[in-house]
Amino acid sequence: MTVKTVASIDRNGEDSAKSVTSAEDFNSSVNTIDEETICHYLLDHPDFFIRHAKQLESIQIPHPIREAVSLPEWHMARQRNKIEQLESEITLLMEHASTNEALADQLQLLQNQMIIATDLNHLSEILNRWTKLLGLSGAYLYLFDDKWQLNAPLNYHHFTLNAAKFNFIRVRHLQYSYQYLGRLNSTELDFLLPPTQSRAHIGSVALSLFGEFGDLGLLMFTSRHQDHYQTGQGTWLIEKISETLPILISRWIKRRA
Repeated sequence: MTVKTVASIDRNGEDSAKSVTSAEDFNSSVNTIDEETICHYLLDHPDFFIRHAKQLESIQIPHPIREAVSLPEWHMARQRNKIEQLESEITLLMEHASTNEALADQLQLLQNQMIIATDLNHLSEILNRWTKLLGLSGAYLYLFDDKWQLNAPLNYHHFTLNAAKFNFIRVRHLQYSYQYLGRLNSTELDFLLPPTQSRAHIGSVALSLFGEFGDLGLLMFTSRHQDHYQTGQGTWLIEKISETLPILISRWIKRRA
């Protein structure tokens, strides 16, 4: 702080120095105080707002519409915005809870039906009926030929999927995850769909590998709508179904050594 010295004569005739601070120098020093220092001071002295309540009421805050509002009004507006934000978050959480509850109910319904399946064909029929209830076009279950004993006399050849030939789909869509939601090109659809099934009515698919290492088989749900399955959507339901499949399938088919 800059100090100016004024000479004066005291009663004894001796010179003395009196230090005075000009208003200009004081304002200059205040301007050097940064905002962080002010914030720290207010945090360390919360009673400041009590001691200067009247002055705070007269402070005007810039406003994009009303040009300026008082500090209490500005604070109340912030509180209202926070409350509205919390209400929106609570509403969203309730919607998610409701959706999750519905998914859990659908899963429970399907599991109750799959448990009573008598063979693999019956299990496939149950999956297809269930998908129709959800508005989907179909469900397809495939077992990799290098992991299951699917030879005669078993009549399950239509469930067989060549693991080596499937790798082009695995590398493209399932290299980093056991689930894929989205579209498939015509070559991929031709490989996965039965010869009698037209790919013209397949808009999007949900793929899920099953088995601890995703090496036992593939479950596929199909939809007529191109945007029904999209990247980023939840896969909880199809994951839970896929976890159950190896247990059920092992009742009718033996695993390869």
